[in-house]
Amino acid sequence: MTTARHRLVAPDESGFYHCISRCVRRAWLCGIDALSGRSFEHRRDWVEQRLLELADIFAVGLYAYAVMSNHTHVVLRVDPGAARMWSDEDVAVRWVRLFPATTDGVIDLVRCREKEAALLGNHERLAVCRQRLGDLSWFMRCLNEPIARRANREDGCTHGIRDTHHLGIFRPSQSASSYRRQPLGSRPFGA
Repeated sequence: MTTARHRLVAPDESGFYHCISRCVRRAWLCGIDALSGRSFEHRRDWVEQRLLELADIFAVGLYAYAVMSNHTHVVLRVDPGAARMWSDEDVAVRWVRLFPATTDGVIDLVRCREKEAALLGNHERLAVCRQRLGDLSWFMRCLNEPIARRANREDGCTHGIRDTHHLGIFRPSQSASSYRRQPLGSRPFGA
């Protein structure tokens, strides 16, 4: 049985996480589909580029990743405290990098500056953006959603392609060997 993410991931605590995102509907993320012979290898670059981009925007450290034929593994450290230390300007710039203003599908730098200024004038919205920039679920959402949309467009499909699981938590206070020996269900929340 799965455990709700909010029971595994404390929103205000730093932690190391191993996350897996898998494709649904027997879709191929990358590699060569043995049935059709179609190559999806170019999508590996999509995932790698997006991971590196997001690691530069979010309050996370990207420790390892593997892009497989129908799923990805990501090991990262989320540090919400780092996001709390950023200036309001840093948060606004990062948020607009994540969700830039566009005109006809092209990033509009003038509108991006206006969006940053609007965020700086709305302290409640800025606080929400700051919280999200230190949030594991938002990181995974911002990784998976654009790739899924792009792959679906390429495949001519309107259904979802990705599903995300957060497999484990490693807190710096634990030894790595004790983490590996315990099955996920036996570790108490916050351990």
